[in-house]
Amino acid sequence: MEEAHRVLNEVFGYEQFRLSQEKVIARLLEDNKNALVVFPTGGGKSLTFQIPGMCLPGLTLVISPLIALMKDQVDALVRRGVSAANLDSTLSLERSREVRSQVRDGTLKILYVAPERLNNEGFMNMMSNVKISLLAWGASFRPEYLKIARFAEENNVERVLCLTATATPQVVQDICTSFDIERPDGVFAAPVFRPNLALQVALAKNLDEKMARVIPMLERRTGPAIIYVTLQQQTQDVVSYLQRHNIRAEAYHAGITADERGAIQNRFMESDKAIVACTIAFGMGIDKANIRQVFHLYMPKTLENYSQEVGRAGRDGLESECLMFISPPDLPTLEGFARGDTCSEVHLELFLQEVMMKVPAKDGTLDFSHYTQAREYSNALGMLYAQLELDYGFIRAITPMYTTYELTPGVNFQKVMKDSSPAAKAIQTHWKPKSNKTKYELDIVDTANYSKIDRVDLVRQIGIWEMDGHVTVKASQVRARYSTFLDNPRPTDLAEIKVIAKALYARLLKKEEDDIAKIHQVLNFAKDDDCLAHNIARYFGDADAVPGGMCGKCTFCCTGSGLDFVPDPPAPVDPAKVRAILNACGVRDDPRLLTRFAFGITSPRLTALKCSTSHTLFASMVTSDFMALLAAFDAECKKVGYQNLDTGMEEKVGAKRKAPSSGGRKSGRGTYGGGRGRGGGGGYRGGGNFGYKKARY
Repeated sequence: MEEAHRVLNEVFGYEQFRLSQEKVIARLLEDNKNALVVFPTGGGKSLTFQIPGMCLPGLTLVISPLIALMKDQVDALVRRGVSAANLDSTLSLERSREVRSQVRDGTLKILYVAPERLNNEGFMNMMSNVKISLLAWGASFRPEYLKIARFAEENNVERVLCLTATATPQVVQDICTSFDIERPDGVFAAPVFRPNLALQVALAKNLDEKMARVIPMLERRTGPAIIYVTLQQQTQDVVSYLQRHNIRAEAYHAGITADERGAIQNRFMESDKAIVACTIAFGMGIDKANIRQVFHLYMPKTLENYSQEVGRAGRDGLESECLMFISPPDLPTLEGFARGDTCSEVHLELFLQEVMMKVPAKDGTLDFSHYTQAREYSNALGMLYAQLELDYGFIRAITPMYTTYELTPGVNFQKVMKDSSPAAKAIQTHWKPKSNKTKYELDIVDTANYSKIDRVDLVRQIGIWEMDGHVTVKASQVRARYSTFLDNPRPTDLAEIKVIAKALYARLLKKEEDDIAKIHQVLNFAKDDDCLAHNIARYFGDADAVPGGMCGKCTFCCTGSGLDFVPDPPAPVDPAKVRAILNACGVRDDPRLLTRFAFGITSPRLTALKCSTSHTLFASMVTSDFMALLAAFDAECKKVGYQNLDTGMEEKVGAKRKAPSSGGRKSGRGTYGGGRGRGGGGGYRGGGNFGYKKARY
């Protein structure tokens, strides 16, 4: 530990450790054992792996999903003279080669990567020859950390440090089990209770009532403020409202460009009075000590989210306010979104048929367009693929591939034109000139099929040209790739696939109910006749954190009661609106899709149908109960045998396919949802899902 203290002082400029930092570092350096750290955001988690990373002889690998945060930490380490780097998709080819070279020759001490790197064959091959002394990662959802646990085992990682800002006792147990961490010796948690935070809750019927309470608080603020909302549009609504009252604020959400987000974040960090109205896209990695106010205009969907977001206030120890509103319309909206990802069992079975029965490529791999599959089958592909990989072992995610390559001629492009190798000839034959031959576009999959030359050889040839500077390459239209296993072959029997589909569908339904339960935990937290600070501490397993169980500052401690909240009954299902939705959309094989249309939760298939956010009927029944809507649309679909109507709304591409029967249902896909997707990504960011939700973050 002598070296650790030297690094703390000479490199980072601190005289002593905070919280349990020293004990964590001693466990890693002296005991050579794994550990779990549960410190609040801004609590000094990064030092618990950065200092050991500088003391240990091999490489420290840090896995983080936040590219911006990785870059910030790397830049700060480099300024201190630490050999650190990040390896991500934003790097130039030259910089990527440089980082890889440093990893291989052992001169790099700390490397930051995103979780997706664990699916990259090149990265995995490189790491198999590298001594990893420490693996540090920020806890996220379960499939992600099970992949990390597998990586640690397969690569003989010497120590693992798990880091998170919040964790319930059950989450702590799951992580400890997965990473062989002894309890309680290997778990280091900071107190949940923050005595300088006044946790407040209030009732409000609408935005006007909320802002009437918020504006006076903002006018007397002594530091920056964060206003959290749920939907992207709500950020602008709040900014406009504040502007009418001569209060300047900025809107931040995932729908604006990365440059805009970066500029807003920088202005916020540099200001002493800034206000940001934002979705949960803002805040990760924000380490600003003097945030005085955090508002939740709309109820957060989990207590974990709430705890992390209010935890951004008052890190300097000074008094700070945190106000959350409970509003009758919020509850059915949140519940509806929680149910929005679950697909029909029929479409889940079709998805499994495609994955299980697809013939592998020449290299033995399977490839799929997640965009197209989300459009045809489900928004929950992330969970489904993770279960097929981790629970069933049928497939394993590997490096994704791109189907489209755009080649821009560089110096000595004539050498490309004169290249007579078989791969070069195939590329030259099938590329399509663009912009008067200033660019060439190539569909790598079609070229491989027509030329009978393996896709890998074609990509290698393009890479050679790029490395020689003859072309500049831009790849697009990503397809996910998976390897298969001879010792655990994919089932192709329809009966066996149906059994798996039922099991996966049951898990989707359970997740749906679990998410609903978490929403009600937030509601009960606000309604409970108990100290709010004590309630949140107890939820995270620290029931003795608040002295005497009363903080003296929260709404309950000041008023003596929790909120008297009775949710509004959902609006009855309007038969006229149901009929309007049915007339507008010919889908009958998926009642949940019609329900999402009515409720206002979009998806790739709804986008293709032009029944998404721009449609006048989209979200026209958002105040109704989601399950009541589902029952109404299911009854209508049942009348026509779950057969789609040929309305001509959707592009008719691909062959018609018949869905498997389920309980007597004749659920045909008809002409809906085929074709190759021409894009990817979406407005929804959470749970590892591929696809779209109504723009929320």
